[in-house]
Amino acid sequence: MTTSKVTYQGDLRTTAIHLQSNNEIITDAPIDNHGKGEAFSPTDLLATSLASCMLTIVGIKAHDMDMDMDMDIDIAGTTAEVTKVMAADPRRVSEIHIIVKFNRELDDRTQTIFYNTALTCPVAKSIHPDITQNITFRCAKPL
Repeated sequence: MTTSKVTYQGDLRTTAIHLQSNNEIITDAPIDNHGKGEAFSPTDLLATSLASCMLTIVGIKAHDMDMDMDMDIDIAGTTAEVTKVMAADPRRVSEIHIIVKFNRELDDRTQTIFYNTALTCPVAKSIHPDITQNITFRCAKPL
């Protein structure tokens, strides 16, 4: 089954349609590579998809822990700040830095479980090993 359809619009812009939901993503080439920089670049999406995948898989793990251990681990509101680092010759993503900021306090065991879960998300395992993935977890401080 086809996942998406991408159409080149001209002026270094594409439109991608997710066929199941009909949601749309626009990409532009970045300003430093002849583009307008008015939308995510394809390499921005690569880095951002890593963060989205990590949060999704940690959300699944939190739900499973809720069910298996009768714990209340709601991570809604958790955020991830993404920084993409480009290299030249060849132009490529060389590093992705992600800071995951949990909305709540987590004990050391839960943090370790979530961290290890995040590192094994499908996108993390699909990115070439030459791309450095620097992942940091931060939890809310107790009141």
